[in-house]
Amino acid sequence: CPALPRTKFADVSAETYPVGTRLHYECDNGYRRRGGQNPGIRCQSKQQVASWVYREFECIDDKILLSAAPMMKLNVTQKPEIKAQSPAPQKQENFSEFDRKDFCGPPKTIPHASLILNKQYYVGQVLRFKCQSGYDKRSPTSGTRACKKVNGKIIWTPLDMRCTNDS
Repeated sequence: CPALPRTKFADVSAETYPVGTRLHYECDNGYRRRGGQNPGIRCQSKQQVASWVYREFECIDDKILLSAAPMMKLNVTQKPEIKAQSPAPQKQENFSEFDRKDFCGPPKTIPHASLILNKQYYVGQVLRFKCQSGYDKRSPTSGTRACKKVNGKIIWTPLDMRCTNDS
């Protein structure tokens, strides 16, 4: 897709990712990745269904790590509780020339971690725009753009949204 036009006072996130996309998580300030864990995820197609492949990944508070590390005594019989998180629901976009088996929906959120976005976008991807803190959406407010092929040309659909702080 062509370069994404900049939108003032708005942040962008992808709603769909093509099969083969690789992304990674980065722990927020004040948190660290648990040793030996991989922050990478991949969109892959299994049995005609596109879904994210996750590995175990957790961000731990630096204060807990630093204060507990030298004195920590582990009980080997006690297993840490791991809550199963289901992947984010797949958005049911209707692209005439694309099939949902070719795109993954938004990746799941991980506490204290941010997803590092891929700046390359592909035909069929949908992006969602959200006004930054302190700014409000003004109508029209769809807040989405899609990369589409129209008459042999690859374009971004128009964004029907403005962010303003009325000053």
